[in-house]
Amino acid sequence: MSSASNLVTSIVLAIWLAVAVAPAMANDDPFESLNREILEFNDAADAAILRPIAVAYDESVPKPIRRGLMNAYDNLTDVNAAVNALLQGRPGYAVKNTGRVLINSTLGLLGVIDVASDMGIESYETDFGHTLARWGAPEGPYVMVPFLGPRTFRSGIGDITDSFMSANDYVFDDDLITWGSRGWRALEYRADLLEAEDLITGDRYVFIRDAYLQNREALVNDGVVEDKFSDFEEDEWDEDF
Repeated sequence: MSSASNLVTSIVLAIWLAVAVAPAMANDDPFESLNREILEFNDAADAAILRPIAVAYDESVPKPIRRGLMNAYDNLTDVNAAVNALLQGRPGYAVKNTGRVLINSTLGLLGVIDVASDMGIESYETDFGHTLARWGAPEGPYVMVPFLGPRTFRSGIGDITDSFMSANDYVFDDDLITWGSRGWRALEYRADLLEAEDLITGDRYVFIRDAYLQNREALVNDGVVEDKFSDFEEDEWDEDF
């Protein structure tokens, strides 16, 4: 089966799952007990493996090199964002991100330098979970995924679909490079969180859950977030997200 066929199949399946399955699930945290156990597992794995590697990476790799690599990766992410913008019925954002890719891929030396941002052309940040939200798919329950961290039903389906839409797959066409770049991106993301760890207060599980849901709401509502997350100790959810 061709890459294009795989992409179409994954999008159709994602739509079916989001529309047919998610509405039958409560949009809260019905799996909290299991989620807490998975968070404990993730924390243990992080402390033993990922965090020490992230610390060594953060201390040994110069910031300019990391920034250049991130720019190149984000340049490919802009391709995905342009596709999602089209699927969301936002052609203006699609054109904007396509312009960023063209500028950064040429003047920016394959995206290593973010020339477009210097020119005032900001990236439209989005993903397929956002696209599903624009199509009216409900958020679904909050879940903690082993090794991968927090997700909701909708954002999880979106992540899987985005992986099939990844520009990395079409640029490199090599599984080793594709998965290597994803592993490096996860390491970079973990290194970025090192300074933020001290900000977590109170119930760690509730803090992480509420912060994640708030970030997702900001994404799908174009930066607008209702004041539903102010009490991190409150475990009851009275409103749908």
